[in-house]
Amino acid sequence: MSFSDLFDSGFKKRNESHFASIVRVAMADGVITPEEQAFLDRLAQRLEIGEGDYKTILKNYNSHAINPPASYDLRLERLYDLVRMVHVDNIKGDPEHLLLNKIAVGLGFHAVNVKYIIDKALTLVSNGTDLDNFIDQIKNMNR
Repeated sequence: MSFSDLFDSGFKKRNESHFASIVRVAMADGVITPEEQAFLDRLAQRLEIGEGDYKTILKNYNSHAINPPASYDLRLERLYDLVRMVHVDNIKGDPEHLLLNKIAVGLGFHAVNVKYIIDKALTLVSNGTDLDNFIDQIKNMNR
């Protein structure tokens, strides 16, 4: 096995874990809507998740660990993806927000700030903020 194979394997596992986290949010209400399905399809393609892995993750999304990225910008990008899924699902309620908070902590956000960050992230996404502005505005919250 070559070094590049090891890197590709780790990269693939991180993408699968990220995708599984988003599937968890989508499944919080027990149903994947057509809008969520379209989002998952686009995200799977973006994360280079093959059809077989896609189906496996949909069946067993709880079996994948949440692997936080080392980079704060990558954490924010993953948070952005998760919050967009919540926005598409029009999730309103404590169980779903608790799950989103737990996933955000799993991504590496501090438990003390996570509710504030999630609330801000939900507001930004509902206002149509793109990824670059999302990252800038979340980073500027702490200044």
